[in-house]
Amino acid sequence: MSPAWPLDYAVFEPYYAQAERLFHVHGQRGEDPLEPWASTPYPHPPVSHEPRIAQLDADLRAIGLHPFHLPLGILLDEKPDGTPTPTSVCMRCSFFDGFPCLLNGKADAQVICVDPMLAAHDNVTLMTNAYVSRLGTDASGRRVDAVHVTRNGGEEIYSADIVVVACGALSSALLLLRSANDQHPDGLANGSGQVGRNYMRHHMSVLMAVMPQANDTVFQKTLAFSDFYFGADDWPHPLGLVQMCATSHAPQIRGEVLPEWLEWLPRMPFEQIARHSMDFWLQAEDLPHPDNRIYYKDGMVHLDQHETNPQALHHLKRKLKQVLTEAGHPHVLLERSLYFGKDILLDGTAHQAGTARFGTDPATSVLDLDCRAHEVDNLYLADASFFPSIGAVNPTLTIIANALRVADRIRERL
Repeated sequence: MSPAWPLDYAVFEPYYAQAERLFHVHGQRGEDPLEPWASTPYPHPPVSHEPRIAQLDADLRAIGLHPFHLPLGILLDEKPDGTPTPTSVCMRCSFFDGFPCLLNGKADAQVICVDPMLAAHDNVTLMTNAYVSRLGTDASGRRVDAVHVTRNGGEEIYSADIVVVACGALSSALLLLRSANDQHPDGLANGSGQVGRNYMRHHMSVLMAVMPQANDTVFQKTLAFSDFYFGADDWPHPLGLVQMCATSHAPQIRGEVLPEWLEWLPRMPFEQIARHSMDFWLQAEDLPHPDNRIYYKDGMVHLDQHETNPQALHHLKRKLKQVLTEAGHPHVLLERSLYFGKDILLDGTAHQAGTARFGTDPATSVLDLDCRAHEVDNLYLADASFFPSIGAVNPTLTIIANALRVADRIRERL
């Protein structure tokens, strides 16, 4: 079972709103029947559907589903007809998903936060080629007093009144484990033994539906539906989220593992497969388990992963195939291997969370409710490692919202 969080949604909601404004999120309240309450509308209108996706939207609604405009963080200004304005940074190209944007049209952390911060504040330094090998503490073990850094072949030590770790769920845990000392023999802030444990990653798959009707959509990542998030008429357990992803391109398809496809499409050129395809990203929840963990053994990093919810993704694929057929979109549903394998494997996921969960009990959690280490007064974590559970939706906005919340708690101490 997916555990509840120790803080209510109401605590995070103002920070979600702040994060949506900061990252230029486009969307439409009220379309997704499962969305929680919000104090403000999305700061920007939804990214419009192109004709083929608009037709899919209408056809899904006709069979009783509730598709919605996928919320996107994007620097896009559209004309009434959906085309980008001449001054829009994003030009609605077909490579928005999974590729870097040469125009900086994606509202990501570098574009929205890091680069503007460096330009505006000469008292901020971004060090590159710097590896934090460990954190040292004072004699009490209650305070980080040294950040040990290897940079350009040399060893450097830094100190600060407050230290924030935000290396991502895997690397943050490894840093704490590397920082073991006499006061913290099992790893910094690891008196609970929970550092590195309860690692989670979404169960994900990318599917390409090849259809008789051509799909000339350029910007495809605009639609999602969550009707099976909490289950289906023929499966009582939660399944997950279905969303569109970027359009397939012929060179990508050419690089796929094709033999199993050729029995279905023996004479279809790659360009035609791409033109007749719609692409879907499926996402199901991975449940926390203490034996899913990252740790060091014999000087090497080990990541143990045991399946906790294997049937959800299988049934979500089945439901996608069913609703496409019922909605009048005959298709052949093919697994994509572009993202490191059919169901996206351990080395292909970016949705990593857990490993330093927050909570009220120091015996069962690493961080308190402000994401400060229970055992180290001036150490905070501000990435996805604090998640007690991950749900089946993209975690980025929650990571941003929580970082803004933690920043407020730190500011109160300064």
